[in-house]
Amino acid sequence: MEEAEQLVSMILQSDIAEYYRECLYKVKTNAETQRKVREFVDMKDRYEEVQRFGKYHPDYKDIMGKIRLVKRELDIDLVIAEFKKAENDLQSLLDEVSVIIGRSVSDSVKVPTGNPFFESSCSGGCGSGGSCGCSA
Repeated sequence: MEEAEQLVSMILQSDIAEYYRECLYKVKTNAETQRKVREFVDMKDRYEEVQRFGKYHPDYKDIMGKIRLVKRELDIDLVIAEFKKAENDLQSLLDEVSVIIGRSVSDSVKVPTGNPFFESSCSGGCGSGGSCGCSA
């Protein structure tokens, strides 16, 4: 158990985790980014309301167009883009650690990373029709 705590500590102290925390702080404290996030959340609520009725809702076309524009504005925000990259880098580190731990137990252990680049990863479990690479 102590080794697991050491591993967690090493991950938390890694440059990748530190960079992730810095990027998250920037997202939370950048006024323009937060304005875009709030605008997206508000529009998402309106979008979900429209989705209940589909194309029969009177604001369907208007909301569908606006949600795409607001989402695009959020996606091209430099602070958000930097955060997403940091988030993906941290996820990759966690995936790699998971695969290493799984392989240390057995080469046949399937580790659900959701990353198609790991040979022994399993993104769907044995109920996925063998797409995880298992022989079940």
